[in-house]
Amino acid sequence: MNKSALINKRSLEDQAAELIREDIIKGELTPGTRLVETSLAKEYGLSRGTIRIALHQLGAESLITQVPYAGWSVSQLDDQDIWELYTLRSTLESMAARLAAEKISPVGVEKLQRAYANLLACCEAADFGEITRADLALHKTIIDLSGHGRLAKQYQLIENQLLSYISVSNQSFDPAVVGSSHRALVEAICAGLTDVAAAEAVNNITDFGPLQQG
Repeated sequence: MNKSALINKRSLEDQAAELIREDIIKGELTPGTRLVETSLAKEYGLSRGTIRIALHQLGAESLITQVPYAGWSVSQLDDQDIWELYTLRSTLESMAARLAAEKISPVGVEKLQRAYANLLACCEAADFGEITRADLALHKTIIDLSGHGRLAKQYQLIENQLLSYISVSNQSFDPAVVGSSHRALVEAICAGLTDVAAAEAVNNITDFGPLQQG
């Protein structure tokens, strides 16, 4: 694909960052891969300055890491990173699920079921990039249904790191399992079962151990 054809009148830096981000999420740029400004500029048909700004943006999201005297490379999740993201997700998402179940309304049920149906459709297509995005979109829907603005802001700060985490997690499972694993969580929230929803939110997150071993 000629990726320069995907560039439109939106901020060139933002678009370049999004395209590189997408390649990381899809696994086309694997952890540890060096990112060379000149090569990326040629691939996307952009200036090195634009690519440089995009890389700094992705660096701020912790998706890539700047190595002294060696440029940028795709970040690798070490044991500490995985543990921190797992424990943080568990805390934020269990709280969000509990609040969402407590506040659930017919409109909320429809919104959540729609997000879940989208995830199932992506799983049927077995496109891991789309599965990852639909997976995060479902969890973001639950965050939104919690009605907790400050929680939502904290979640947004780590959103792109979670995309990487979810991508690694989902590729360890059959797509059908990824979809079905969310059913109990969705059903508990829709039924207003606060304790069950909170517990299922934690159960739904791939544990630190399996990811560490992977």
